[in-house]
Amino acid sequence: MSGLSLAFDTPQLAQQYEVRSAERQFVNGQRLVAALGVRAGERVLDIGSGTGLLAEHVAGIVGPTGKVLGIDPLPLRVEIAQRKGKENLSFQVGNAYALDGLPSGSFDVVYLNAVFHWLPEKTEPLKQIHRLLKAGGRLGITTGAKDQPNLLQRIKREVLSRAPYAAYPESLAGTPHWVTAEELSALLGGAGFTVQKIEIQENVHHQPDGNAAIAFSQASSFGNFLGHLPESLRTQATEDIKRELEAFRTPEGIRLEGKRLLAVAHKPASH
Repeated sequence: MSGLSLAFDTPQLAQQYEVRSAERQFVNGQRLVAALGVRAGERVLDIGSGTGLLAEHVAGIVGPTGKVLGIDPLPLRVEIAQRKGKENLSFQVGNAYALDGLPSGSFDVVYLNAVFHWLPEKTEPLKQIHRLLKAGGRLGITTGAKDQPNLLQRIKREVLSRAPYAAYPESLAGTPHWVTAEELSALLGGAGFTVQKIEIQENVHHQPDGNAAIAFSQASSFGNFLGHLPESLRTQATEDIKRELEAFRTPEGIRLEGKRLLAVAHKPASH
């Protein structure tokens, strides 16, 4: 099996993500929403909304006169999100490459929280988002910084470079597509956005042990952590990665330290 697959997701992984993301992706998303200055009465699109924690938070900000739509390609996560639905909050299965059905100029704010790195081709989604935003509308993105991988990412890369795993390289679609701050700025400008800021932020979290670190990554990647490998090799690769992670465990757990990009841009008012 090669390439990014939506078929690896399971009800268990979806529920694990609902729990595990509350202390990381959700918190980072709250910072992004604050940076975007979301206000009461605004219409907001959450692309890659997962189980809906952040969209639910935003619905509370925009209030009864606003609207929030969350879209995600993973039906099991959308199913969890839909339980949070209310009059000003809805969810549907969808993705960043299929936004044609949404009307132009229909949103004040669009954001992708911990989602942008899952898009192999980024230009077309950004152009579609530009179309969806009202003049002066804002776009927010949080994503990992390509040039600052964390410990788990480095160890995984090293283990997979060895035999027998090296015979099955991760395809371009099967691994996250992180960008640098410079690349992100160029992508946004090329799609017609004016960049307000791109911040490089500390991205540090602790996992109690190797099992927990891998489980978090597996839930966050909807089962794609080692999905490019033949099933017969995944268990051994997991054990090899876990063993090397454990060498870094302290009484406080395993420190995973990297960098995160937070970007805010807007559609010029003249468009």
